Amino acid sequence: HEEATAICDDMLMLTDEMTTRFADDVTICLSVSDIRKAQANSKIAMVLHIEGAEMISPDCNEIETLYQRGIRSIGPLWSRPNIFGEGVPLSFPGSPDQGSALSEAGQRLVKTCNQYGIMIDLSHLNEAGFWDVATLSDKPLIATHSNAHRLCASPRNLTDKQLAAIAETGGLVGLCFATSYLRDDGEKDPNTSLTLLVQHCDALIEALGEGGVALGSDFDGACIPASIGDCTGIGRLTQ
Repeated sequence: HEEATAICDDMLMLTDEMTTRFADDVTICLSVSDIRKAQANSKIAMVLHIEGAEMISPDCNEIETLYQRGIRSIGPLWSRPNIFGEGVPLSFPGSPDQGSALSEAGQRLVKTCNQYGIMIDLSHLNEAGFWDVATLSDKPLIATHSNAHRLCASPRNLTDKQLAAIAETGGLVGLCFATSYLRDDGEKDPNTSLTLLVQHCDALIEALGEGGVALGSDFDGACIPASIGDCTGIGRLTQ
């Protein structure tokens, strides 16, 4: 908890520095209207997100402060257990149906985020936790960087039943570029064809419609197809 709190504080200071130094180019967005205003002014619209909520204690008292500092999206889990529940392991092949449901603290986290209007990110969460969020939350279900499990049997990917539940709430899935969540062999191989990304994109659009699919990337720490490489290569996927 202490280590995660320190890291979170450092990252928030970095975003403050970034928006101060590059105020003409980037802005932290706290609402939909802020995003639309940034787009109208040709600015990068930043929405601050936490992946793995280890800096939040069981009583969730930190959420008010995090909200005031600009956090608008929280993924309760990364791929390991914490006080809120269980993330899916970094293994292959496998089902997302591994591990137990959200803890009492996890249920409290979901409800508190709903009260503040902080998005809950389902990527990395196991299936039992997924269905808990679906039951507890009155907001659209969002998975910011996940793919179709029927095309790649990684526990990180979403089953057809999960995709249907997300679609029912008017939610969204961000297409993940990580090769281990694209390939049917689960390999971390930069020599991965963009055709696989397109196939996963098609599967997500089939389940969610175009308005329910985003680009989730996952540039931080994942093995990305070499033909994309970094954010400057996204145009190749568009082509």
